[in-house]
Amino acid sequence: MQVNSGKGFLAEINVTPFVDVMLVLLIIFMVTAPMLTQGVEVDLPETKAVETLPEDSDTVVLHVLKDGTIKLDKYEVKVEELGNYLKRMEFEKGKLLYLQADKNVAYGVVVKVMAEVRAAGVQKLGVVAEPEEENP
Repeated sequence: MQVNSGKGFLAEINVTPFVDVMLVLLIIFMVTAPMLTQGVEVDLPETKAVETLPEDSDTVVLHVLKDGTIKLDKYEVKVEELGNYLKRMEFEKGKLLYLQADKNVAYGVVVKVMAEVRAAGVQKLGVVAEPEEENP
């Protein structure tokens, strides 16, 4: 603060450092935001009745890829180990499990995965699909 000639104190706020910091944070956010939305590439089947997939923390997505690989959220698991992972996640507390299987996966693989999910005690299993395109 500076003393003004006989009129008291003169208080000035310098906002330049604040603006500099905010611009740096904005740039960091703009660079990192696209990296946070990466997902697993699955070619989903199409159907007419589709709702949007909730993005809650109580939602877990089980991916079955074209080559038969199974991923629980981001982590690759084997069919035999899937039940153990699901039991540890405690689905009775309101968590939802969604099965997102590629449309080119053999039906037997999907049934085997669903059997493991049911054996693990998961009561609520949703199936993910894409909306069907309407042909004019």
